[in-house]
Amino acid sequence: QVQLVESGGGLVQAGGSLRLSCAASGINFRFYAMTWYRLVPGKQRELVAHITNTFITNYADSVKGRFTISRENAKNTVYLDMNSLKPEDTAIYYCNGRYYGDGYWGQGTQVTVSS
Repeated sequence: QVQLVESGGGLVQAGGSLRLSCAASGINFRFYAMTWYRLVPGKQRELVAHITNTFITNYADSVKGRFTISRENAKNTVYLDMNSLKPEDTAIYYCNGRYYGDGYWGQGTQVTVSS
C-alpha cells in the first residue's frame, strides 16, 4: 500500500519558518520525482517546488529564495523548508510523488501564516 504522509504544518507569524516533511512508503522512493503543491480554496493548485530523482530542483517564482526543497532517500522523505513566510503562503500543502505513469498524493497539511 502506497502512502505519502505530510507533517509539519501549523500556524506561524509572518516572517517565521516552518519545515514540512513528506514520508513515503510502499514505493521505491529514490526513483520518484517529488513535488510540493499548495491549494487555497477557490484558487488553482500551485506547484511550489519540485525535486527530481537526481536532485535537480525548481521553484515557483513566488517562493524562490525563501523555500528550499530537499530529499533524504535513506528516510524516504522529502522536505520543504519555508522561511520568511508571508500571509499569502497560507494554504494546504500537498506532496506528490511521480515515476513515469505512477503518481501518488498525500493527504495535505495546513499552513497558516498570520500577519
